[in-house]
Amino acid sequence: MKPFEGLLVVETAGVLAGPSVGLFFAELGARVVKVENQRAGGDVTRRWKLPTEDPTAPVSAYFSSVNWGKEHLLLDLQSTEGRIRLDALLHQADVLVTNHLSGDEEKLGLSRDRVRSLNPRLVHGHIAGFADRSDRPAFDVVLQAETGYISMTGTDAGHLAKLPIALIDVLAAHQLKEGILLALIQRASTGRGAFVEVSLEEAALSGLINQASNQLMAGHVAAPIGTLHPNIAPYGELFPCLDGGRIILAVGSDAQFANLCTVLGHPGLATDPRFRTNRDRVVHRTALAEALAPAIAHQKRDDLLAALRTAQVPAGAVRALDEVMGSPAARAMTLSATIDGVMTHRIRGNAFRITDL
Repeated sequence: MKPFEGLLVVETAGVLAGPSVGLFFAELGARVVKVENQRAGGDVTRRWKLPTEDPTAPVSAYFSSVNWGKEHLLLDLQSTEGRIRLDALLHQADVLVTNHLSGDEEKLGLSRDRVRSLNPRLVHGHIAGFADRSDRPAFDVVLQAETGYISMTGTDAGHLAKLPIALIDVLAAHQLKEGILLALIQRASTGRGAFVEVSLEEAALSGLINQASNQLMAGHVAAPIGTLHPNIAPYGELFPCLDGGRIILAVGSDAQFANLCTVLGHPGLATDPRFRTNRDRVVHRTALAEALAPAIAHQKRDDLLAALRTAQVPAGAVRALDEVMGSPAARAMTLSATIDGVMTHRIRGNAFRITDL
């Protein structure tokens, strides 16, 4: 038996963050009913298609990524019939997931008070955009800009970049899942539901972790440095190999650095005054990369990675997504299902496993 069998989740949220929460429950056995806006032709991401996708298909790859295992119900929540059908679901539901703007809650019948009156045991999880402007539309790239991510992503100030996935949505979804689970535990004792709210802005700020502390404690304002790490070296340095492959290093200790130098045939680098400690290596990271590059360039990628693994030196190959999705781990995590007559595929949202002790 899956953990959430018998649980009913109603999801009126669209795009990515809210549906990711619904996916979490669906994968673990809950019945998830996704209520989509009939007036708009369903979740907007149904139409977020790559140029290579069938323009006539009812779903997109983007939509498919977070909508596995759900029942899809098109309703007009501003109509009497749509409201009646939604209310019937909410009377039975354990969890409701929403992401409407604050000004829309009344016309959609999703205000906190109304939902509570329909089902006092319901756990209502809501995703907002900005912490202090609940009426302001919010999309991931806007939040990446407003919370500092774009300012420190890229190669330099003239070449900024956004993260290639909607990370702020992902962070908010994780936060909301945690809040909902706590509310369900609380309900088991009190019998009462709860309203759980997460804003994309606060989730993004929470995700700044060490970069936030670097600024708060040391006055350091992170700038774009590509794949590098502001506190560690060589960590994030990229190197081409003899066969055209590339590796990335993640050396976090002096012992690992010494092992790296030994594998590369230059043990003396570990005692070079410029590179003896991590602080030295951070200060002289350009010279360090120049010293390491020739030795790495003379070795094949996979042979070098095997030697580094044996020496307990953290390093990895830079792999394109097609190579990644063909890996044993990715294949084992792939879920397939037919949605509206279209065969769809996505990576499982839950990466954890729970087993008996």
